Amino acid sequence: NKLKGLESIAPLVRSVEETPEPIATEVCGTIPTWIRGSLLRNGPGKFEFGNQHYNHWFDGMAMLHQFKIEDGKVTYRSRFLQSDAYKKNSERNRIMVSEFGTVAMPDPCKNFFLRFLSRFEMIEATDNASVSFVKYKGDCFVSTETNYMYRVDPESLETQNKVDWTKFIAVNMATAHPHTEPDGTTYNMGNSYGRKGALYNIIKVPPMKNNPEETLEGAKVLCSIVPADKARPSYYHSFAMSENYVVFIEQSIKMDLLKIVTAKLRGKGISEGIYWDPKQDTVFHLVDKHTGQTSSVKFHTKALSVFHQINAYEEDGFLMLDMCCSDNGEAINTYVIQNLRKSGEALDQAYNNMYRAFPRRFVLPLNVTNDTPTGVNLNTRPASSATSFKTAIDKVVCQFEDLHGEDLYEYGGLEFPQINYSKFNTRPYRYFYGCGFRHLVGDSLLKIDLEGKKVKVSMFIPNFPVFVPSPDAVEEDDGVILSVVVTPTEDKSTFLLVLNAKTWEELGRAEVPVNIPYGFHGTFNPTA
Repeated sequence: NKLKGLESIAPLVRSVEETPEPIATEVCGTIPTWIRGSLLRNGPGKFEFGNQHYNHWFDGMAMLHQFKIEDGKVTYRSRFLQSDAYKKNSERNRIMVSEFGTVAMPDPCKNFFLRFLSRFEMIEATDNASVSFVKYKGDCFVSTETNYMYRVDPESLETQNKVDWTKFIAVNMATAHPHTEPDGTTYNMGNSYGRKGALYNIIKVPPMKNNPEETLEGAKVLCSIVPADKARPSYYHSFAMSENYVVFIEQSIKMDLLKIVTAKLRGKGISEGIYWDPKQDTVFHLVDKHTGQTSSVKFHTKALSVFHQINAYEEDGFLMLDMCCSDNGEAINTYVIQNLRKSGEALDQAYNNMYRAFPRRFVLPLNVTNDTPTGVNLNTRPASSATSFKTAIDKVVCQFEDLHGEDLYEYGGLEFPQINYSKFNTRPYRYFYGCGFRHLVGDSLLKIDLEGKKVKVSMFIPNFPVFVPSPDAVEEDDGVILSVVVTPTEDKSTFLLVLNAKTWEELGRAEVPVNIPYGFHGTFNPTA
């Protein structure tokens, strides 16, 4: 269904000033006193230096936000990440470091010959870690999709030290969405590019530090997977994990390595080398977490684009893989700044040309052997309409089941899914939360109950929801949802929203007297 008259969200992708000292917020309603800790958020907060501006939303300089909640009161502070990219750009007041969709042009002060040569340098990976807050060995880091992360003090938001994955293991990058076991062991994925072409690598980071200075010491590559096409590996933003498996989703968004390597020479951003190939199957690779063995059976489905998984768990010899998928992978190119700053018909058109993401379940049979019959649906779970057919000795073709009813179409699908992660990740679960998309950015908060696939809705322009369980929780949805809500039509109308996760009613909000741009991911860091 086509939408008309979308309101402009240009104010949400404008540069803002940092607020390094905590400021008070005005609380309306009640914020439960059992919530003790900080909602930490990350995202772009500066989109230009001097007269040069970034082209893509993902390119803005990382801004870290903290909503500190104590005794029903909330303070807010924010700081720019003191990355090398930020410092170099600030010193020269121009874009010095290339980002995902923006190429740093040669310095006009260099002579012509040096300017010419500088086009032949490889684009150096940026350390602008603007995607999320993550934890390794109990420490807080901010990360993006390159080989660099920064350790950050979650109390003051001060930038501590830069960490380079390549110094610890043979990977050239790591995702901003690791998975953590209850004991603190962390899994992630990263590509490596060598003489033999690209490899997808599953990474394992131990849970404990041997000394306070440690960062990624002890990290190891659990296994490497060869891409279907070594010159054009898949782009991935995250991966799934069940109790015994890491699931890598090799999707139909591809990276043309030649185009990426020559991007600077051609004056193009890296984003130009990422494209959608609807002729490629999506392939699920299962890796045993304990042995590092990759299953010889590959699970295929049609071309899909996937940014975020909801959950994955094993039951009765099946692996349930739940994720938000779209039938088209062009979305990454929609988020150029000029689209986000459009208004009127041009904005409506940008939105109506996009594909939506919807929550879907794939059911992967775990015990496929040479004797498993072909041509029979292997999914014997009576309540599930997903199918899995063995079509060759090591190939199973899967068709998903929708994890939603008709009503979700009206809210524009669902992205940024969240669950009660600490208790239900890798386990059978009933509820998930996310943002509905009746705009280029999320414009509602949704809760889906898998029993009956019903949806509950709150209409705001929310950032990524974060679930915080209540201290004496018995049921899965005992707790609150925290989300930062921004309103483009009014100045300084930003607030931290607290919803009762069970009833979906607003408990309270903390209004912040400064502007905050729309961001990416957040996490709750409880007070020790």
